[in-house]
Amino acid sequence: MILAKEFNRNRFARDSDLTISTNGPQPPTVVQFGANVPQELARASTLVAPYAGGVDLNCGCPQSWACAETLGAALMEKRELVRDMVIETREYLRRDGWGVGKEKDIDNPKGRSVSVKIRVHKDLRKTLDFITTVLGPSQDRHIDWLTIHPRTRQTPSSTPINVEALEILTTTFGDKVPILLSGDVFTLNSLPFTSPLLDPANTPTFTSKSITTDNIEKKKQQQTPLLNIPKLSGLMSARAILANPALYAGYDACPWEAVETFMSHLARAPLPFKLVQHHLSEMCAPGMGPNKNALLSKAERNAMLSCTNMVDLVDFLDEKAREKGYGDEFGLRRVV
Repeated sequence: MILAKEFNRNRFARDSDLTISTNGPQPPTVVQFGANVPQELARASTLVAPYAGGVDLNCGCPQSWACAETLGAALMEKRELVRDMVIETREYLRRDGWGVGKEKDIDNPKGRSVSVKIRVHKDLRKTLDFITTVLGPSQDRHIDWLTIHPRTRQTPSSTPINVEALEILTTTFGDKVPILLSGDVFTLNSLPFTSPLLDPANTPTFTSKSITTDNIEKKKQQQTPLLNIPKLSGLMSARAILANPALYAGYDACPWEAVETFMSHLARAPLPFKLVQHHLSEMCAPGMGPNKNALLSKAERNAMLSCTNMVDLVDFLDEKAREKGYGDEFGLRRVV
């Protein structure tokens, strides 16, 4: 989440918060903003529109600092304000010549999306009212899609998502707007529901190593019938995608190839060293799904974090790749 107010006012905030590769065509990228003033969100959106495929308003962040500033999940109590922010943003983008016609502009090179990510209320009727207000008229809805995190602002991440709430909301609104799920998307083969979106014929899965916990989880799922969510259009992952960037390729744990790809990208587009270590420590630790295999042990991860520069870090990873048979005879494979 980028803070729209600071992004608008500070060149250093723009440079540090949004880095775009210029190396050929880029995958679709949506920039998520935190905002509580229509003009702030709209102005920030026009600044990123040349470099991204769309913008998203975060109404889901539960952190106390964000809610104290009427950002994130605090906006779940201000449905009219959220509606006004997305309307203003669409108008600003339209004025600047961007295509905001939703499905009509999917193939338009200048097409840009405007979306919202939300949490749910303890009283789900308030969430139904919130979505109805933000969507607007069915013939010309205000947003391209909606992402739902089916936890309340107060629900800790250790508590499973409310699948029943997700089922009610997707049944009610799934024909009116594409709906994505955020929350507990740890692996594609361990989600707490079924959906045509996850048809095994269309969803490849790869298991890094055979483990008993995976078999236990499958037995649990066989014993407990899962709710079917037929009107779900997509998935969003936050914590799990840090631990396993290959999640959407069907891997249930981070493969070593993801580490090699990450390190090769770093050679072309460097990141601050501490950020590099943070990403690697997440990728090399046990995953968030049933498969708890780790690329490096806790002691090895601590040793990796003790490296003080990129040369030492690359040498360390080369050594571990040779020891564990992950790479080639030289260590890390260099991805062209």
